[in-house]
Amino acid sequence: MLLRMNRVGIGYDVHQLVKGRKLILGGVEIPHDMGLDGHSDADALIHAIADALLGAAGLEDIGFYFPNTDPQWKDQPSRIFLEQIRDLLHRQRARIINVDSSLICEAPKIKPHIPAMKTVIADALMVRIDQIGIKATTNETMGFVGRKEGIAAMAVAGIEIS
Repeated sequence: MLLRMNRVGIGYDVHQLVKGRKLILGGVEIPHDMGLDGHSDADALIHAIADALLGAAGLEDIGFYFPNTDPQWKDQPSRIFLEQIRDLLHRQRARIINVDSSLICEAPKIKPHIPAMKTVIADALMVRIDQIGIKATTNETMGFVGRKEGIAAMAVAGIEIS
């Protein structure tokens, strides 16, 4: 008898907004006067999703697999991380059931970019678009997000391991 187990993971990421960088969220370049600071493209949404998937499988976090001290990952698109995590999960006999996520920022407006983000993430994970949820909210002007100093992202992921 084949035993199947459903598992859930949670991820969180935050990056500081800085001048002179492109703003990449969900694998999509979003017009804005600032971008996120980080070793790779600093895509907080994809990083949160990556940690959620890794957590669901009981694996190490994103920094273990893609350390910010490794020059290999310098300025790389975070979509690559999702593709490699997808392959790692496949080797673990895990199937992605769904991902749900939230972006928290005061600006720019995220909603117009959500369909493109869902497409990028679904393609990277090789799942249907309806298996990817992305929402956006503000921090009601409170804290570092409210002061437009950074962007935060949260994600949950469900997988089935057989």
